[in-house]
Amino acid sequence: MPGNDYSIATISQYIGQELGVSEWITINQERINDFADFTGDHQWIHVNVERAKRESLFGTTIAHGYLTLSLAAALSMELGIIPAGVSQALNYGLERVRFLAPVKVGARIRDRVVLLAVEPKDKSRILLKTRNTIEIEGETRPALIAETLSLLLLDA
Repeated sequence: MPGNDYSIATISQYIGQELGVSEWITINQERINDFADFTGDHQWIHVNVERAKRESLFGTTIAHGYLTLSLAAALSMELGIIPAGVSQALNYGLERVRFLAPVKVGARIRDRVVLLAVEPKDKSRILLKTRNTIEIEGETRPALIAETLSLLLLDA
């Protein structure tokens, strides 16, 4: 893993390598509310974890799949996978999203990020493509595998 010492000039040498792995986090109401604040998507505030635990057939939150997509972006930001020389990183989209397992209430998850491609757009913008794998502690199948696109705006 290269760490946070890479720059725009050298990031392409890390294609195919793991850029980082987040800490394990527990999916509970406080964490869902944190992600709602982080992503600006406050529909998650209405997802009641304890009710889902009691009433859901599999013990999953009502929108566990969508929540997992929000987690991918939030966990990547927490990892600090932003090269030196970047003024802003924007979520530019998702490709090839596969949901493989539900995220149960009380589950512990983490994000593993691998750099897939670096594409300069012009002198001030670069597109990064990464693979995010949301792993569930104790499970053999991940919750999500997705290719994430990030547009990096370079310092002027």
